[in-house]
Amino acid sequence: MLWWGVASALLANVLYSTGFVLEKRALATLPALTTRRPAQLVRHLLSSPLWLGGSLALAAGFGAQLAVYRALPIAAAQGIFISGLVLLLLMSSMVLGERTSGRERRGIAAILLALVLVVASLRHDDARTIARTAPPATLLALAIPSLAIGLLLYRSAERRARRRHRRPTAGVPYGVAVGLLYGVSSLAIKGASGLLDLHDLPAAAAALLRSPYPYLLLITGTTGLVLSQTALQRCRASVIVPVCTTATCVFTVACGTIAFGEPLPGDPVRLALRLGGIAVALTVLLTLPRHEAPAAAPAPSPHGRPSRAPTSPHPSPPAPSAPRPTALPSDPSHPKQPKAQTTKGLTNDGLDRVD
Repeated sequence: MLWWGVASALLANVLYSTGFVLEKRALATLPALTTRRPAQLVRHLLSSPLWLGGSLALAAGFGAQLAVYRALPIAAAQGIFISGLVLLLLMSSMVLGERTSGRERRGIAAILLALVLVVASLRHDDARTIARTAPPATLLALAIPSLAIGLLLYRSAERRARRRHRRPTAGVPYGVAVGLLYGVSSLAIKGASGLLDLHDLPAAAAALLRSPYPYLLLITGTTGLVLSQTALQRCRASVIVPVCTTATCVFTVACGTIAFGEPLPGDPVRLALRLGGIAVALTVLLTLPRHEAPAAAPAPSPHGRPSRAPTSPHPSPPAPSAPRPTALPSDPSHPKQPKAQTTKGLTNDGLDRVD
């Protein structure tokens, strides 16, 4: 049962990474999305077959995530979900053409280390400590403030992005805000998975409707759709999705352990491995760059000069032309020449001619 949960988590990673990459590629062909017009945003999304394919992959990943929470403790499951970032970054590079920086590549190595630490902390007896449901009051006390903080953080990032002369954001504030929303969604998925009973579906459906889980999923699903797709269109998938995933995992482990009462390992070595993996993942989140790197300067020419001179936004006025020479006195031996015009002066607008 334990390793079936690990396999389900890895499958969910593949489906989620594929879905995000397909959605990002579809968003590049759509008009600019804005959170101020959610109905128009949804119409644009539903008009794209490629985006619909990505959303189906995400829905399949959601189904795999339900199986994960029935087989693994919440802290262990989130540690494995973080490993999907490596696949996402590889797919973003090959399919979307996004290039990762040196700091981001070091983050990939650190995420792999976090995966190894969390998986090493698992034992077969962990399956007996999996909680199924959480007290509704405790769950709502954690979920409602987290949703409010996520929305306020996203709104603050929107205001900063609209400022003039501001460097383009890499998507870290957007990723943290959406990650909080999806963290609440993960708690709801965890609770819903504990109420599922395939042997008595009517009773399971009735119990699910009496719980807060489907309503939290509805709120986080609709709000997260509008916010995440707007942010994904503006920022690189190789930045915003890892940040969102890491924020979701850290939130789910911290709050889910409290809400569902799942104990951490009693063995000091296993406890250090699990907490160490989570700490490494959090460190990756804190060290990712907040802004995009500035555009590279033009390459110099072989003579040591820039290959292209910068252009001024205010072009200088054209240089005045040389004054016309005045006519010489008439010569009786030559035909009379017409009287030439003389130049009185030059202005910024050109020549002022007088008779």
